[in-house]
Amino acid sequence: TTRIAWLIQTGQVSPQGVLAVTFTNKAAKEMLTRLTAMLPINVRGMWLGTFHGLCNRMLRAHHRDAGLPATFQILDSADQLGAIKRLLKAGNIDDERYPPRNLQNFINSAKEAGLRAKDVEVNDDYNRRFVELYALYDAQCNREGVCDFAELLLRCYELLDRNEILRRHYQGRFRHILVDEFQDTNKLQYAWLKLLAGTDNAIFAVGDDDQSIYRFRGANVGNMADFEREFKVRNLIKLEQNYRSGGNILNAANALIAHNASRLGKELWTQAGDGEPVRVYEAQTDGYEAAWLVEEVKGLIAEGHARAEIAVLYRANAQSRVLEHALFNAAIPYRVYGGLRFFERAEVKHALAYLRLIENPADDTAFLRVVNFPPRGIGARTLEQLADAARAAGSSLQWAASAARRVRTSGPS
Repeated sequence: TTRIAWLIQTGQVSPQGVLAVTFTNKAAKEMLTRLTAMLPINVRGMWLGTFHGLCNRMLRAHHRDAGLPATFQILDSADQLGAIKRLLKAGNIDDERYPPRNLQNFINSAKEAGLRAKDVEVNDDYNRRFVELYALYDAQCNREGVCDFAELLLRCYELLDRNEILRRHYQGRFRHILVDEFQDTNKLQYAWLKLLAGTDNAIFAVGDDDQSIYRFRGANVGNMADFEREFKVRNLIKLEQNYRSGGNILNAANALIAHNASRLGKELWTQAGDGEPVRVYEAQTDGYEAAWLVEEVKGLIAEGHARAEIAVLYRANAQSRVLEHALFNAAIPYRVYGGLRFFERAEVKHALAYLRLIENPADDTAFLRVVNFPPRGIGARTLEQLADAARAAGSSLQWAASAARRVRTSGPS
C-alpha cells in the first residue's frame, strides 16, 4: 500500500496505471481505506482487488469478446455443486460411481491448471468419463450464461491470450503491477500475471515461501523461484525482522522451516527479547486437550489477567466444538472470531431443534425451525392454517399437524 502511494505521489504512475492483487476482499478493502487516508485522490476506480474480482471486472467490460452475456451470473461453490448434481441427474449418471464433489474438484483443478476438457490428459476409461463430464458441464454453463470461480480466471486468461489488441491495451495501461501473498498463487494466476506484465512492465511481488499452506487449493510455491528467474529479479529484499514474536518462538520456527526443501532462505530475528519459553502439551484426546486449556485459562485469570487478554488459536473450525463446550461448562465467557459459535451455526440449530421436538412435541419454536428443513414444499399459507387449527384446539403445532394428517388419511377416497 505504501509503495502504491509513493509511486503516485512521485508522479511515476497515475492511479489508473496501477494493478494491485490481493487474496481476500477484506485485504483489498483495507488497502483502499489506507490509500484514501494517504492520498487526496478518489480510489474507487482503481484496479485493486482479488484475482477473481479483477477478472470478473475485466470480463464484464469485454463480455462479448469473452463469449459471455452482459449479465452473466457467478456460481459460488455450493451453486457449482448443485449445477453438477443437476447435470448428473439429467444424464442419468451414477453419482456413486462419479461423486459430484469429486467431479467438482476435478473440474476446478483442471481449470486452475489452465486446462479445458480437450486439453486434459486421459489415463484410463474412468478418467475419460470425468473429462467427458467436464466438457458437458462447460457446455451447460455456457448455455445458462454462468461462470464458477475458477472459470472467471481461466476465461479472462483465454481472452487476453487470444486477443492481442486487448492484451496490449492492458499492458500499456498497467505499468505497475503489485501482488500480495505471492506464495499462494497457482499456475493459472501466475500465467495471467505474466500476460499482463508483458516484457517491460514493473511487477512487484510480496510473499513468503515458508508460509505456503494452500497446495491443496492448487497454490504453487515454485512460482516464487520461477518469478525470480523469469523476470530476472534484480532487487530481492528479505524482510527478516519479526515484530510479533519473541526470540524463543522464532528460534523454534527457524529450526523447523530449515527442513523445508527448495527454500529461498531467510533467518527471522527480533528485538523483542526471548519471551516465554515454548511449551508443548501433548494430550491423549481432544477432550483432555480442552480440559487442560480450561485449567490454563483459569490459572491466568487467577493471576489477574483479564479474559480479554487471553486468546485461543485453533487450526480448523471443526476443533471449536470441543473447546467451546469445555469453556461453556466451566462458565468462562468467550467470543469466537472468524466464524460462528458452534451452537449458533444453522445446521447445529436445526439438529438441536429436532432433538428438542423429540423431547418436547409442544415446542412450537423448534417445530417452526424444522418443519420445512429440509425443504418439503410447505408454504406460509399452510403454516398459517396450521397455527389457526392449533389455536382453535388449544394444542401445539406438532399435535395440529398430526391431527390434520390423520384426517387426510382417513377421509373419503
